[in-house]
Amino acid sequence: MSGNYFVQPAGQISVEELAQRLKKDTPHLQLLDVREPQEVEIASIEGFVNLPLSKHDKWAQQIHEHLDPHVETLVLCHHGIRSAHMCQWLISQGFTEVKNIVGGIDAYSQNIDRSVPQY
Repeated sequence: MSGNYFVQPAGQISVEELAQRLKKDTPHLQLLDVREPQEVEIASIEGFVNLPLSKHDKWAQQIHEHLDPHVETLVLCHHGIRSAHMCQWLISQGFTEVKNIVGGIDAYSQNIDRSVPQY
């Protein structure tokens, strides 16, 4: 994920808001996890599609086949750094409703669902 680009900042969503949205089973919501597969094996949240940021070169050209750029997209990683980078890239690709999950799965595990393992 290289290149210099300036795009509007991505929105943010807290893990508390995420939990509320997941309970509602919100239609037209895309859930994207950019962590490594081995991280997802340790801890995950149901419904998230895994596109590892480190494999960006393998899936970037087909991003519009994986995700709809006009549907709200929530992006998750471990702490919120990689997902913030992904949000910026998605916006640069024409995605209009992108939100970074603040604190990532670590915050989700601590504040929402302690059965999700921490690592």
